Order: sequence, then structure tokens, then C-alpha cells
Amino acid sequence: MKQKVTELFDINYPIVQAGMIWASGWRLASAVANAGGLGLIGAGSMYPEVLREHIRKCKKATSGSFGVNVPMLYPQIDELMRIIIEEGVKIVFTSAGNPKTWTEYLKTHGITVVHVVSSVAFALKAQEAGVDAVVAEGFEAGGHNGRDETTTLALIPAVREKIRIPLIAAGGIATGRAMLAAMVLGADGVQVGSRFVASEEASSHPAFKQKVVEAGEGDTRLTLKELAPVRLLKNKFYQDVEQAYAKCASPEQLRELLGRARAKKGMFEGDLEEGELEIGQVSALIHDILPAATIIENLMREFEQARGEVAQFRF
Repeated sequence: MKQKVTELFDINYPIVQAGMIWASGWRLASAVANAGGLGLIGAGSMYPEVLREHIRKCKKATSGSFGVNVPMLYPQIDELMRIIIEEGVKIVFTSAGNPKTWTEYLKTHGITVVHVVSSVAFALKAQEAGVDAVVAEGFEAGGHNGRDETTTLALIPAVREKIRIPLIAAGGIATGRAMLAAMVLGADGVQVGSRFVASEEASSHPAFKQKVVEAGEGDTRLTLKELAPVRLLKNKFYQDVEQAYAKCASPEQLRELLGRARAKKGMFEGDLEEGELEIGQVSALIHDILPAATIIENLMREFEQARGEVAQFRF
């Protein structure tokens, strides 16, 4: 399936596995790469030497394409970037920061750079900074999200209208039908997060994966916008946040409630009550935990089936 995105990343299918904290280690990234998609190691939850270990293990586990996702709001980013260069990583996705900060530096080392955005304005800034592609992520997505709350359905055609570089759609995509819809709206490929959280190779805790499978419509909510907007499954921690809002908590009080390592506690250690459980709205459509290769196979089968059904429409 030849598309701009498949050629850019040298992959078989226009499917990018999101670089999610506490879920996207070398096992998941290499499994996706071996199945023909682009695997991403999520550096946001890794100390520099841990990232180096994951890159090296991923190299040994696959001859396919993989990259590293680097949220720029995390500390030690200089060291993370140095390790990426030293280890010869060819693809880097940046997010949560100014794309001008690292794009030119990475590209001088022959690296393909993609930046994650949540609006047309940020997409244009990323294009101006010289990135090779953008991921436009809608309000439906899990984890840290845009403040404008623009849905994928509205965001993708709006970004497509304004930029000339390849566009990858993200947010609410866990099926082949959603993949087709995103590409009809103007995307050149898709980034899939939540569906890969519920994969056998994801490094997230089994209890968290099962919680995702059990989630229904309305079980996630975007909150903590005063700090950094994040979509969570509702649990005791989420209820504590709601109670804090009811008492008109200040940003400082919310920050104190959040504390440190709350996401690790929930997604990696499996504390389903006190942990931060980041996942997208599309979790309501995820009903099983599967190998990453099966997820990609299902996405492509559903995509082709939906494309055939659409081709039969007559008006």
C-alpha cells in the first residue's frame, strides 16, 4: 500500500504506533515494525540510559522501521537527543513543545522529524520549522491532549487545507473503518495509540490493559486543563480531582494532588484506584488484548472491507 507516509518511513502500511508513556517499549515498537507499521519507543517514561537500552534491544528484534517519540516537556531532553544521535535512530517524533527547538539539529544528522500538533496554527508552525510530517491529534485521544478540544473529524480536514507536508491523523482511531475515514478526510496515514495499549507486547500493566478492555462509552474524561490537559479513565484518583474542582482548588493544589509518578503508578504498576489511567475515548471499542501483528492485520482487513463497501455507494 504505497502512500506518502509509507515511503517516508519505509513501511508497508500507513500505520504508526503511538509513542505512549509506560506502554511503548522496545517489545511493542519492534512487534509493530515487524508487522509492517512504524513502531515508536516512548521516551517520555524513560531515563536516558533506559532509552539507550530500549533502542538497542529494538534494533536486535527488528529489521523494520522504528523511531523514538520525545515529549519536549520532560527533563534531560538534551541527553535523550544525544543518545538518539549516538544510537543512529532514523525517525523522531517530537511533541509538547516548540518544533523549532530540535528539528534543525535532528535533520542535520539525517533524521526524519515529525511533530505532534492539536491545531492548524501549531501545524503551520511545525511546517515552518522544517518537519517532514505532522501528527494532528484530536480531542478524543488519550493522555495529554490539546486545550482547544477540537475533534479529529474537524481537525484533520482543517489541517489538510493549510499544510503541504504529509499529515498523520490521531485520536479515536482503533479500527480500519476509522482509518479509512481519516484518510478520506485528508490524512496520509494514521497514528494508533489506545488500541496498542491493549496489546500483548505493550509494557503497560496487565491490570491496566484489562481495565481498558472493560471500559465503556463515557468512561474517560479530559481533566486537569490548568496543568496539562489529560484524558483519563474514571477511578478514585479522577474522583479526587473532581472533588478538588468542586472545592475550587487552585492550580497549586491540583499539582499537589497529582504529585509525582501518578501515571507510572496506574499504567505501569497497575494501581487502578490511585493511579493516573491515560487512555482515549475509543477504549469503548476495544474488547480484547491481542498481539500487535494481529491488531495491524485486523486494521488493514477492516480498512479494505470498508473501502469496498464505500465503493458500492450509489446516489
